[in-house]
Amino acid sequence: MNIVLDSNVLISAAWSPGRNASNILNAVFSRKFTVCYDYRILEEYDRVFHYPKFKFSEWEINAVLDPLTKNGISVIADPIPDVSFERDETDRKFYEVAKFCHAILISGDIAHYPADPDIMSPADFCQRFL
Repeated sequence: MNIVLDSNVLISAAWSPGRNASNILNAVFSRKFTVCYDYRILEEYDRVFHYPKFKFSEWEINAVLDPLTKNGISVIADPIPDVSFERDETDRKFYEVAKFCHAILISGDIAHYPADPDIMSPADFCQRFL
């Protein structure tokens, strides 16, 4: 099954082991799910992981991002211009990649996205698929 992970899910997974987000990431690492991404998403992942407030070391960042890129699917998603992202336009990339890959989008901020049954919180995703 293809999934797209909002950057807040990856940060939560690295920050809080044993919780829903980290359970999803562990399932990705064991190849139960395949993460889809594009260059915009990778740039955001890298930028967010390097925020000084998180204080992640390079090895911690690489331990998360390297397996995602090696075992994931890199795409160039089609634009979806007719969907509004009034709360945060930067979330559009996750939505476009999810739709392009027929993937479930997992986000801690589902209110930022259009109503869609394929957009889930980490808790809802774990309850349904883990």
